[in-house]
Amino acid sequence: MRSKLFVPGSRPELFPKALASVADGLSFDLEDSVTEPRKDEARATLRAFLLSDAAQVAHGKTVIVRVNALDTPHFAADVAAVTQPGVHLINVPKVETPEDVLQAAQAVEAAERANGATVPVKLLLNIESPRAFRAAASLACAHERVAGLQLGLGDLFEPLGIDRRAIAAIDQAMFQIRMAAGEGGVFAYDSAFANIADVEGFRAEAAQARRLGFLGKSCIHPSQVALANEAFRPTDDEIAHAVKVVAAAREADAEGRGAYVVDGKMIDGPFVRRAERIVATARQLGLVA
Repeated sequence: MRSKLFVPGSRPELFPKALASVADGLSFDLEDSVTEPRKDEARATLRAFLLSDAAQVAHGKTVIVRVNALDTPHFAADVAAVTQPGVHLINVPKVETPEDVLQAAQAVEAAERANGATVPVKLLLNIESPRAFRAAASLACAHERVAGLQLGLGDLFEPLGIDRRAIAAIDQAMFQIRMAAGEGGVFAYDSAFANIADVEGFRAEAAQARRLGFLGKSCIHPSQVALANEAFRPTDDEIAHAVKVVAAAREADAEGRGAYVVDGKMIDGPFVRRAERIVATARQLGLVA
């Protein structure tokens, strides 16, 4: 999921356009993009859409719903309405403790049973407060339904007066979230970039996230989707090297060798696993047979 496009739950006219986009994932939003008086309306509208034939197909996209936070009067109703067959992830904002994660997991499990969802719906947890940032590894490990951690730099930095362009701070935040996600065996996903007009800024931050092992980047506007897809696409050189590594690993396994050289680089288990992920992504994108 190189790109994830936010779609306001109160804007049903945008749903078909989002489905037709080149985004790998769609994040239908019931939280920040929906005003308080329209929460109930947006929830009902989105539920109807998720039950439609168009949403059930979803053109191979990852379908995500960002619900309202656990401490709001909307969380339980949101989860009960949108945990439907065909939804892959419930994005939970403002989580701060393992108990929050357990509460969210229990709500999703109950909604699955009520709505006939036979494929487990996973959790994508937003890390967007100092407390959540400090506890990120515990959150990642809190429940088997956790699929990923999503860094929320705007929510994390703005209240603290941290410059959103402070590269050292962004590096540190990304690195810690990637390590926390690694401890939990889940993916790390990058933050949204609010300045839609700043294409180069988006590209630079996406490239930074990719270097730090993030899966993809959130997009708040359709114009950002192609940028994210480009940034998180394996390069041709990476693919070519990975294909060689995977082939060499098979040969080495057959000969009982644990380490070997490919393109002048010493290769062993961790490098093979990374190469296998690159090859799998390239195949998914139709870049290799």
